Amino acid sequence: MKVCIIMGTRPEIVKGASLVRHCEKKGTDYFILHTGQHYSYELSKLFFEELELPEPKYNMEGGRGTFRFQVGAMLRGIEEVLRKERPDTVLVIGDTNSVLAGALAGNKLNIKVGHVEAGLRSHDIQMLEETNRIITDHVSDFMFAPTEEAKKNLTEEGLDEKKIYVTGNTVVDALVQHREMAERKADTLKKLDLKRNKYMVMTINRAENVDFRDRFKETLKGLDLVHKKFGLPLVWPVHPRAQKMLSEFGLDIPEGIRLIDPLGCLEFLQLQSNARLVLTDSGGIQEESCALKVPCVTVRDSTERPETIKAGSNVISTIDSEKILESADIMINKKRNWENPYGDGRTAERIFGILEKSLD
Repeated sequence: MKVCIIMGTRPEIVKGASLVRHCEKKGTDYFILHTGQHYSYELSKLFFEELELPEPKYNMEGGRGTFRFQVGAMLRGIEEVLRKERPDTVLVIGDTNSVLAGALAGNKLNIKVGHVEAGLRSHDIQMLEETNRIITDHVSDFMFAPTEEAKKNLTEEGLDEKKIYVTGNTVVDALVQHREMAERKADTLKKLDLKRNKYMVMTINRAENVDFRDRFKETLKGLDLVHKKFGLPLVWPVHPRAQKMLSEFGLDIPEGIRLIDPLGCLEFLQLQSNARLVLTDSGGIQEESCALKVPCVTVRDSTERPETIKAGSNVISTIDSEKILESADIMINKKRNWENPYGDGRTAERIFGILEKSLD
């Protein structure tokens, strides 16, 4: 069995790490194709280095330009590699442009496509990621759903139940594997002069929040209200996209928000796991916070991770400033006794067990 693992963004590297490690451990014939969707050192190569992952066999430059340009460039590059390598299956992880391009290229060449994290739905079609998820699932041969809720979404769309497997989420594999590495290799709180449980973490970078001045301004206003009420700093490892839009819009950073450069995976894991509260528009961070037992406020209008809401680890605030404050007030003293719905850290093992049986 020969496997192509496609990665393109920082979260895909983190969530794909356990798939790579499983292949290394079992001697599976595999290679990594990096699309270059995230192309800066801090958002790409740094993650391979600190997670001790092998370099991708193929590196593309698909990160620049519009959605149409990105996907088109990635499709051409991925198809060229797949024609050359002829893997038995292509694994894509999540909901990015890289995932969509990888799934379409595999489908076109009649190569089996496996979608890791299949079945997530925000039911908000205006989100680009929602379109990516839906199309990817509909062209996949293996849908590796993290939860029964995700499986239900797929069956309600009429997809073949024989292609759907509930495996858990590789995000839990990553947390299990990376926490020990973080303790060995990083000392983030000391570096940033922070005390455990005496700060909050924020990550705001989605297009629907930062590409519109009024929405971005209202979000920052809400986060300022949170700081003023609770007196704790909000530490923001600012993504290049958000930094660019702050500058373009001429927005002021509220006094209580502390901007820092993007962190590596292990440093961010330490920052997140020791925070009093996380405020984010990231999908993966909702899952991670749930597994780490850190309360979370999702600064968006919807979520494709409803399991976190049901578990009690997360609430949706929208970008309304007063609702952000109200949500933070609910979650900041939340008892951290919820159950993690995303599995036991053996998702990669289950995925490759399914592939080996099906492709043998």
